[in-house]
Amino acid sequence: MDKMKISWQESVSESNYEAAQSYLTILFNEECVADLVQRLREAKITKFKSKDIFRASQLSLLGISNARVEKDRKKIENGIALSPILLVRDPAHGKVVIADGYHRMCAIYGLDENEWIQCKII
Repeated sequence: MDKMKISWQESVSESNYEAAQSYLTILFNEECVADLVQRLREAKITKFKSKDIFRASQLSLLGISNARVEKDRKKIENGIALSPILLVRDPAHGKVVIADGYHRMCAIYGLDENEWIQCKII
C-alpha cells in the first residue's frame, strides 16, 4: 500500500485555539490558560513524529471505531488539509498535553506511527 500524503493547513484554525482554551481551562486557571493560548498563537509551526507525541502525551490511542478519528482519517484519504495540533509541555508531570488535535494525532498514528505531525508546542 502506498504511503498516504497528509496535507496541512498553513496556520492553525481559530476554532482549534478555542477548543484548546476550553480544554486547558479544565487543567489550569483562567489567567494561566490565557497566557498559554497566547503563547500557542505566537509559536511557530514545527513537527514531531506521531509516535513521539503519542508517547509523550501518555494518553491511550483511540482507534478507527472512534467517529472523530474515522472522520479525520477520511479527511486524510480525501486530501483535505488538517490543522496543526497544539501541544503544551507539562514538565511537572513529565509529559505533553495535547491541547487540541488528539483525534488527528490518533488518526495519523493509526496510518503510520513514523508520520510527521505539524504542530505548535510551548
